[in-house]
Amino acid sequence: MLRPKIPTNPTPTGRVMPPVVVEPTTVVPSAQVPPPAPVASAPSRPTVQLTPGTALALVGGGTAVVLVVGAVLVSILLAVAVTGASVAVCALVIRSLVNADAKRR
Repeated sequence: MLRPKIPTNPTPTGRVMPPVVVEPTTVVPSAQVPPPAPVASAPSRPTVQLTPGTALALVGGGTAVVLVVGAVLVSILLAVAVTGASVAVCALVIRSLVNADAKRR
């Protein structure tokens, strides 16, 4: 029951062709072609020129990004701290209620 049945290959039908014999060929070296000379390509984009105005704008933009990201991170940290403190207060209140109820019995 658990033995797999292996199918048998069917016998070929029709005309059977003899195998084709392939004769090796010789490789004839040809004349070597010199590689093409490299072509100097024009730069795809111009070089960036930093003027005092653009440098000041970059510094101002970077400062703004740092301040915004810092404010977001501090806000997240503050939210986690407030949540942890409120959970701790709730745990103390629940423990106090459970202990007071156990003393009355």
